[in-house]
Amino acid sequence: MLSIFYRENGKILLSQSENDFTSIALKDVVWIDLVQPSGDEKRAVEAFLGTEIQSRAQAEEIESSSRYFETDDAIFANTNFLTPGPDEYMMQAVSFTIVDDTLTTLREVPLRSFTDLQRRLRVNPKQYPSGFSVFASILDQRVDLDADMIELLSKEISQYARRINEQEDINEELIIDISQMQENTMMVRENVVDKQRLISNLMRSTKVPRSLETRLNVLLQDIGSLLNHTNFCFERLEYLQDTLMGLINLDQNKIMKIFTMVSVFLMPPTLIVGFYGMNVRLPIIAADQPNAVFWNWVIIVGIMILSCLLIWIIFKKKKFL
Repeated sequence: MLSIFYRENGKILLSQSENDFTSIALKDVVWIDLVQPSGDEKRAVEAFLGTEIQSRAQAEEIESSSRYFETDDAIFANTNFLTPGPDEYMMQAVSFTIVDDTLTTLREVPLRSFTDLQRRLRVNPKQYPSGFSVFASILDQRVDLDADMIELLSKEISQYARRINEQEDINEELIIDISQMQENTMMVRENVVDKQRLISNLMRSTKVPRSLETRLNVLLQDIGSLLNHTNFCFERLEYLQDTLMGLINLDQNKIMKIFTMVSVFLMPPTLIVGFYGMNVRLPIIAADQPNAVFWNWVIIVGIMILSCLLIWIIFKKKKFL
């Protein structure tokens, strides 16, 4: 899909046909937005700009030289926009090309920051005098959305902390959820760092208007705050994970302690029963005495109980219980 935003009579109009390039001057075009463009649309934009637009594969390159570079006539920048999902976040590559004062964006999926800006662009055209101002607004909107995602992460971390403090549903699934939350936090941090690097490159460029310098500086300060917040969130998740593992280990130790104590309690009675269970004459009461079997049985059970009590007293004094 192709969207062309151009100036005419003090307004910003929208065209969605590549055939309109023949009647629009490059200096009048503020922004060209390509969303999953066809081959004809992309070639038409390249012919209009007089330069090649990067492909999706080039936009996803991680090398610094591929993320941002300049030529005599244009600025090429690539960055990732984070989209939240039901369980995990996804990185969506976006390519920016600026020729003179005209911004061209290439992306594969709809993004909220672009949709909101397109609506504001036509309502308040004076706020967007050039493609650089549109570019700065996209980054500003994106940083705000990243801040919202970090705030949402912080709230979810607080919920996990409450569950752990209340020992509610502490199991392997909770460990997996916290691990996924750590992965999401790292992705948010990576996304924010990518914006920081892009803005730093823009500030060093001689092609960027100096009027945007203050705005870019503010964005860098906001990004610095977001990085500190993501670091805090990640440290908090590590603390929760350590606490959760400690609680699980305590529960397992309690279970093992119970089995150990039961085994220890039963060891003397087992020895006694094994001794008296042998096919020999019982040494306590002679068999010719009245009720000899009964009293032998009572004496054996009594010895077993006494042995258990003796072990319990010893463990109690040693503070094993």
